Amino acid sequence: MDAKAPMPSTDEKMKSVKAVWDKASAGPKKDAALKHYQAAEKAHTAKNDAECNRELDAAKHALA
Repeated sequence: MDAKAPMPSTDEKMKSVKAVWDKASAGPKKDAALKHYQAAEKAHTAKNDAECNRELDAAKHALA
């Protein structure tokens, strides 16, 4: 049995972060996460998966 879970695709990760962001209550954490999510969208459009994943991770961290 493989101990490592497969890495989610960038599209799946974006949907996941967006869902968490949608449920978050308004405030500075949500605002900060939005900036990172928008940067991730821009990187995703440019097909820069590494930058997209960094920004998605930052958005998740901002919401924590």
